Amino acid sequence: MEYGNGQCFDPNASMGSNYDEQMALASSCPKKRAGRKKLQETRHPVYRGVRQRNGDRWVCEVRANNNTRIWLGTYPTVEMAARAHDVAALALRGSNACLNFADSAWRLRVPASVDHRDIQQAAAEAAEAFRGQGSEVYAVDQNSNIDNNHVMETYNQVVQQNAEYVDEEAVYNMPGLLMNMAEGMLLPPPQNPYGGYNWNDETDDCEVSLWNY
Repeated sequence: MEYGNGQCFDPNASMGSNYDEQMALASSCPKKRAGRKKLQETRHPVYRGVRQRNGDRWVCEVRANNNTRIWLGTYPTVEMAARAHDVAALALRGSNACLNFADSAWRLRVPASVDHRDIQQAAAEAAEAFRGQGSEVYAVDQNSNIDNNHVMETYNQVVQQNAEYVDEEAVYNMPGLLMNMAEGMLLPPPQNPYGGYNWNDETDDCEVSLWNY
């Protein structure tokens, strides 16, 4: 069976083994130390592109080749989020992708393009294929009994969340800003009218204008 990107799906186990040997796995590639305490506390210790939110949900995003981020959605299980990451990683990096699951290279349908909407839809489809299945392995092919309505519902949620998502580091050039502050000490930190506001607290929605000081 041939997919849109020219890759072929072969249920033969030996082909699966060959793919497994070629792909790098997250479990064998130690992560870099997270810079922010919030990321250290919420990101999964093994799976790439996965962070925990509100204690019982898992969010997924990947960094594209142009250094922007693609939001892949919020999922009820860590395995679903990890599968969503793998689809996006394969679409963006091909054989150079670092995967959460070895079998993702030949079991998941990879989108034909690197357009973020195609990647998001493929990620939603892959995640839904593993809903409620834990870490068990199930093939995703054209004959799979995936609820298309459920896939579209998940995809629509991803699109809505993506519209609300802002890459703050890219928009505000945070690494460069912090470097300039460290070198010249020209920008004093703003006074805090809200008392104990924590810049690393994602749940705090209060707005502070830097231009009022």
